[in-house]
Amino acid sequence: MKVPCRWRALLFIAAVMLSGCVEQASDRSILPADVRLRAGDVVFRRGGSVLSRSVVALDAKGKYSHVGIVVDSAGQAMIVHAVPQEPDFEGDPDRVKMDPPERFFSIRNAVVGEVCRMQDSLAAEAAAREAWRLYRKRLLFDHNYDGEDSTRMYCTELVASAYERAGVGLLTGSPRHIDLPGLRVECYFPSDIYESGLLESVRKFSK
Repeated sequence: MKVPCRWRALLFIAAVMLSGCVEQASDRSILPADVRLRAGDVVFRRGGSVLSRSVVALDAKGKYSHVGIVVDSAGQAMIVHAVPQEPDFEGDPDRVKMDPPERFFSIRNAVVGEVCRMQDSLAAEAAAREAWRLYRKRLLFDHNYDGEDSTRMYCTELVASAYERAGVGLLTGSPRHIDLPGLRVECYFPSDIYESGLLESVRKFSK
């Protein structure tokens, strides 16, 4: 699968910093069995992959590389998230996905994770419905990180947009400017949601 140039820049940086690091592939989940997810919960993870560590390396104030939102799918908690390089089948494009929590937090994708909860339960449920609606639109992943383009989304943009449509602004500060060979964008990181002050930590866990 061809890697977009902007991801090649991230991969190069992390490869230099983390030479020799290999992520173990497994379906085992790091999510504790006793954690009960609710619609609207915001979930964070950091993986052991080069790409995941690259994101953290670029975000001086962050410890997570990816974020998603919990939705209710026919009575089952699922996680909607926008993610690159996690195809479900041959030719599967980078897109907004809906995965079981066990897959989102599988050790092939995560070495640490955290579940956070919105204090306003009505807003959380409304945001979950918006996230479900965005998933149903079959949006592709936004490799340009363009917050003005709602036809494609990246992970932080997706969660922030779902809550914004529910009347809650989760993002803190201004978008960060990234200027690297093949990657010149302004975007928000998962930490810009994590530090909003509107979320309460429910559980932190690790591999």
